[in-house]
Amino acid sequence: MTVVASPRRWHLHAGLLSLWFAVSFGVVFFAYDLQQEVLSWPVGFWFAAQGAVLAFIAIVVVFAWRTNQRTTEILDFDLVAYRNYERSLHRRFGLYLMLVVAFIVTLAVAEEMGLPKPWVAGIFLSTSLVLYAVIGVVVRTADANEYYVAGRRVPAIYNGMASAADWMSAASFISMAGGLYLQGFSGAGGQPGGLAYVLGWTGGFCLVALLVAPYLRRMNLYTVPDYFAVRFGGRWPRLLAALAAVLCSFTYVVAQIYGVGLITSRLTGVHFEIGVLLGLGGVLVCSFLGGMRAVTWTQVAQYVIIILAFLIPVSWLSYKQTGNPLAPLAYGQQLGKIAELERQFIASPVEQEVTGIYAQRALELEKKLQNVEEALQQERQDLRRQLRAAEVQKGGEAHAQVLRRELAALPKDATAARERWALALSDNLERAKPLGGMPPHTQPFTGKPDGTAQEQADFGSSRANFLALIFCLMVGTAGLPHLLTRYYTTPSVADARRSVAWSLVFIALLYLSAPALAVLVKYEVMAHLVGQPMDALPMWMSQWARDPSLLSAVDVNGDQILQFAELKIGPDLVMLASPEIGGLPYVVSVLVAAGGLAAALSTADGLLLTIGNALAHDVYFEGNSNKAQAMRRVMWSKFALLVVALVAAYAAAQRPAGILSLVAASFSLAGAAFVPAMVLGIFWPGMTRFGAVGGMLTGLGVTLYYMAINLPIVRQSLGLQGSGLWWGIQPVSAGVFGVSAGFAACLLCTWLGRPDPVPERDLAPHLG
Repeated sequence: MTVVASPRRWHLHAGLLSLWFAVSFGVVFFAYDLQQEVLSWPVGFWFAAQGAVLAFIAIVVVFAWRTNQRTTEILDFDLVAYRNYERSLHRRFGLYLMLVVAFIVTLAVAEEMGLPKPWVAGIFLSTSLVLYAVIGVVVRTADANEYYVAGRRVPAIYNGMASAADWMSAASFISMAGGLYLQGFSGAGGQPGGLAYVLGWTGGFCLVALLVAPYLRRMNLYTVPDYFAVRFGGRWPRLLAALAAVLCSFTYVVAQIYGVGLITSRLTGVHFEIGVLLGLGGVLVCSFLGGMRAVTWTQVAQYVIIILAFLIPVSWLSYKQTGNPLAPLAYGQQLGKIAELERQFIASPVEQEVTGIYAQRALELEKKLQNVEEALQQERQDLRRQLRAAEVQKGGEAHAQVLRRELAALPKDATAARERWALALSDNLERAKPLGGMPPHTQPFTGKPDGTAQEQADFGSSRANFLALIFCLMVGTAGLPHLLTRYYTTPSVADARRSVAWSLVFIALLYLSAPALAVLVKYEVMAHLVGQPMDALPMWMSQWARDPSLLSAVDVNGDQILQFAELKIGPDLVMLASPEIGGLPYVVSVLVAAGGLAAALSTADGLLLTIGNALAHDVYFEGNSNKAQAMRRVMWSKFALLVVALVAAYAAAQRPAGILSLVAASFSLAGAAFVPAMVLGIFWPGMTRFGAVGGMLTGLGVTLYYMAINLPIVRQSLGLQGSGLWWGIQPVSAGVFGVSAGFAACLLCTWLGRPDPVPERDLAPHLG
């Protein structure tokens, strides 16, 4: 493939990047001042939830269209044969789509006719896993070009669909709507979140399209570390890039396998650990046998399941509440109703009574934590005294049983008691706040710019953290190896540009609907659950309440009425329980679980493939390219993939922190490790090997240090007092410092070091 480009013209890049910056940061910076309502939408909220995403799509589409118009490629394949191949794919995809819809309808009819729910779940789960396995077996390969980059013949629209499935991980499918439900616009307290994820995870594709993907595709590489080897030469740039790819991808894949275990266990009723292994088998069959070729077509199949699973419940809830199934267009009218309900709950004496009880519990826990050993001993003695009294009373056996359970559940020692009570204290303090610690849904930032000194400080910190998180997610998107490798699989550079545009379109279908789902579920909870008698709550609540981390509804004040402050919903519940909340058939609940499973599996496929390839192709073999070595690289890539999958499954079985926080950390790591050296290497011919190594080490080192030094266990073990935050930025956004330090180190090390010999392949972007 030869590329013939017009002379460099940077005005398109400059104009679109300026628009991207204004949309990403400029308008959001003034979101507090944009609360005027237009057609029932607060302007700032609409722009962050929808307007910015539409602008990002326009930026990527315009860039691909204009650049492809003025760039000519001489292709090294038969274009007529390729067009016939595309038409064949369209027919197969259309048939697959019809079969999926027919399968869902058939199961729904069977359920209506009396097919037991366990059978519905088992059939759906087994059929989807068998489908993915069959694709892996049918397209298995040992050819290096097929294994690493799917033969570079995936059409742009299907590569965009596969990229979307690869991208829409368990965090996007399972946790995003729940995070928006709990965090509203911008997060609560000092923890950023909310619409920052929507903005960050879509705006990053502008950077992928304008700065990275087409230029990497032009080089005909296999992995992202390949770029560092070809551009800078020597061993260290490639080795550091490979290790960084393993680090950020492993953090990401643990979150996906955790999601696999969560969904599989919910769908089948098996233990969480067994669910992890079942889902992992589906991952390994695809990525192990067929590499990128199998993963690509599996992800296309999975995208259909993912998007149907998300859009059906949100469309039904929207139709049920507003009469309009187009949720992104209709849910604005619910925002005003939620705001009114929030005001009522804050002023309600009954709600205040409940929050007062939580505040009292927090005070009691604070007293216990002052002398843990004594408090634990006293509590144990009190329970034993009550137990002895109950045992001698006539008819007191039931009460005695309760006391025995409470006694057995007490912490075994002071260390365990301190840990448990500290967590309980944090939870009670949060629930003692109005709305259970949840911010008003459309409030842009915590605090007020014109309030008290504390409110002004809270406002500045909240806005700064929100913008920092957006920055890390966007830059991290441009550096994630498993995403960038997807654009190696297109037949041409022009198709790579088009593929990024298709990716964002397919992703936007879900990302525009996630804020809608959060709002619709919140209105359903506030308007139809709160205020109901505790013994009249819907059946789905008792089923999900078996896991207190997902749902807890406790009658704190004893009035037998559910108050909003008495209800605690975990972020993973909002999407998984949305069909039951909307009253849809059980088959839709199974479809949602299968969609979440597909989202986790598709991303895990790409991540495990990236890790295995980095270890075998980039670390061990260092890119030797003769045929025998290529086959050995594929073999060792498969072996490395298997080992990493087992290690990641073990880590996921330990039930780490929430999916969103794990994923967000990997974005900071990817952005700091790759983006400074990669982007400067593409656009600055003077960038040197010394600069690349210095930039990667500095960016990654600063990010890891900032994350580690702010871990409570690290600060406690080192005896550090106070906050370790720089300018109040939370550790989840550590990449804002790592990326900045990485760019500075790249420039400084390049200027201070000796220039490299002019590389044989000039990688400056002649495509303009």
